[in-house]
Amino acid sequence: MAVQAAEKDGIAADEDHLNDSLGNPGLISPDKEDLSRLLTVPFSGRIRGGMRPGKKIIVMGIVDLEPYSFDISLTCGREAEKEDRPYDVALKLTASFSDRQFLRGARVSGKWTEEEASIAYFPFIPDQPFRIEIHCEHQRFRIFVDGHQLFDFYHKVKSLSSIDTVRIQGDLQITKLG
Repeated sequence: MAVQAAEKDGIAADEDHLNDSLGNPGLISPDKEDLSRLLTVPFSGRIRGGMRPGKKIIVMGIVDLEPYSFDISLTCGREAEKEDRPYDVALKLTASFSDRQFLRGARVSGKWTEEEASIAYFPFIPDQPFRIEIHCEHQRFRIFVDGHQLFDFYHKVKSLSSIDTVRIQGDLQITKLG
């Protein structure tokens, strides 16, 4: 049931990851313990059909008790990682707790863009839940945290449909993806 819901929402956990964590590639409705392993960090999952204006990615989680940082990336070309070449990163969000920054950047053709850092406030608190929404619009991603619009990030990767993977790593637990 939970895997079907995640797939319906447009994100599917990597099949390799499913096989590793569940040990049964054919399992469609894992129970709650299996579901928690499904969303283990580092996480990589497919965005069905890629991004397009009007689509949004929601990440809900809990910050670790003593966090250093975590990142959420929207990347292109799931095949590139198997061929050992750098994949394009349409958006990389990094929450850095030591300097209370919420950074964003992109990597196009192997080169990182200059990081953008300005925010009105740092929205994350150790050991507390959060909800990040990444809304895809024609010109930009619009990022919301706990319902508040925090910033916009103008598209560096122009082919939105090629943005096919969400990657999450660092000092957090994922409770829900959609």
